[in-house]
Amino acid sequence: MKSKQLLNAVQILFVTFFLGACDSILTKPAEKTVPWQADLGNGFYQNPILYADYSDPDVVAVGDDFYMTASSFNAAPGLPILHSKDLVNWQLINYALPVLVPENVFAVPQHGNGVWAPNIRYHDGFYWIFYPDPDYGIYVIKTQNPAGAWSKPTLILPGKGLIDPTPLWDDDGKAYLLHGWAKSRAGFNNILTLHSMSWDASTVESNGHHLIDANAIPGYKTLEGPKFYKRNGYYYIFAPEGGVPVGTQAVFRAKNIQGPYEFKKVMVQGTSSTNGPHQGAWISTSKGEDWFVHFQSRGAHGRIVHLQPMHWKNDWPVIGVDSDNDGVGNPVQFYKKPDLPTQAVSNLPFMESFDKQSLGLQWQWNANFQTRWYSVNDSPGYLRLFATDDVAPLTQNLWLNPAILLQKLPAPKFIAQTRLVIPEGADNLMSGMVLLGEDYRWVGVKIGNGVATLGFAECRDARSGCQEIFKPVRKLESQEITLRFFINEGGLSVSGFVDGEHFEVNDELFQARPGRWVGAKIGLFVRAIGKSNGQYLDFDYFNIEAPTECCMK
Repeated sequence: MKSKQLLNAVQILFVTFFLGACDSILTKPAEKTVPWQADLGNGFYQNPILYADYSDPDVVAVGDDFYMTASSFNAAPGLPILHSKDLVNWQLINYALPVLVPENVFAVPQHGNGVWAPNIRYHDGFYWIFYPDPDYGIYVIKTQNPAGAWSKPTLILPGKGLIDPTPLWDDDGKAYLLHGWAKSRAGFNNILTLHSMSWDASTVESNGHHLIDANAIPGYKTLEGPKFYKRNGYYYIFAPEGGVPVGTQAVFRAKNIQGPYEFKKVMVQGTSSTNGPHQGAWISTSKGEDWFVHFQSRGAHGRIVHLQPMHWKNDWPVIGVDSDNDGVGNPVQFYKKPDLPTQAVSNLPFMESFDKQSLGLQWQWNANFQTRWYSVNDSPGYLRLFATDDVAPLTQNLWLNPAILLQKLPAPKFIAQTRLVIPEGADNLMSGMVLLGEDYRWVGVKIGNGVATLGFAECRDARSGCQEIFKPVRKLESQEITLRFFINEGGLSVSGFVDGEHFEVNDELFQARPGRWVGAKIGLFVRAIGKSNGQYLDFDYFNIEAPTECCMK
């Protein structure tokens, strides 16, 4: 009994922390607030510039425009395209890969597979993305308009374990492709391999040679994520080493592309709070400034994106702030914004009223999707999710269900809320809002024999095939229910629902867990219990707000 009382006390304290000093969570309308903003509005910014899982970011500068892409793994659409004018305020404008290939393989969730670290470049009037699939090889796509359609993927270097490609078009008319290796497929790693490539990137010589073997460098391990550049007669390879949570940024340089290469570490965590600062993109602006975009691993929040100042010292880059003048930088938390044209403060999309003709760009599916899974037109102002029969065999747990609509966690702490509407006659369905990772929880309803039951469900170690456990709370008396998640820093969460004038929470805190190489995600689903017979449920909106603005309607 005492342990139960203690748990309830912790629960109350946790919920109170999120709700703040509101008199009522129901009677006062919310002032919409963003849960994270990098631009401080005073000429300075704070890191991260994107508190969202845009893993393995790469950026290309074209005039005063900057375009970013990132890993997307099994999510569809893939290869997000973000745009900025000032490197701080970013807008999600497109996806370069509407459908993952091979299409039949990615028709079901392939967690941890698919699109690994990409490289975006501008060459001969085209934007190019080179991206790896560790099970198939290295693909290339291109376009003249990053916000428009991209070419279909071309597999230019088949093979298992080939990852992290980076091209270089040299000033002597030759072109090259450098890449790393995934030990899980190739049986080895810590090596970067160079290939000759045609100028139009249509062909790559299969017989590459190992350009850098970091196994021969004391203390270096898991060298990967290379980015190839040329400056002042030097060939530079920016490459992280040491692994995702604790690694550092190293740089290699040589006067000859074939080497030999000198090397040094140019950014480490130091006394900063930014663990594992590495893997990203060097950007030179039109004003002559140098910057570096990279990620930081934050557990359930995924790999979030930082911006570091950068300068050159003796033809070596120094990333971050080098307070002891040893040529090795440390990450900054706050810094003056780049000297670039003023851009309005902007934030990534995360709220959705479902009143447009298409879904917001923040949404991705758990695998290649089919348009018949959803509609925003059947009932204007609502998202209609259909429980399709062909995914029913995959729904023992949500981990293997492709028809889940998901988005990245957008901030260290926030409140997510949606309203679920149940049509007359709905039966044999389960639906709700889910916090999805290798452990997951959802809050929502189970409808059987014409009765809708409110409750919570959990699945621990979903990747191993765990059975989902639904915990009923009580019968739903109306045709709609408001669902909420409260997410705290680190992914600790409370879930609950508002029914009438009562907010009810699960009696157990839930620790969100990352997915396979990605952070946890939050989203919506409907699934059938048996045959669906074309049934559906509707969602009125999806809101995400800062926790200090608790009183959401």
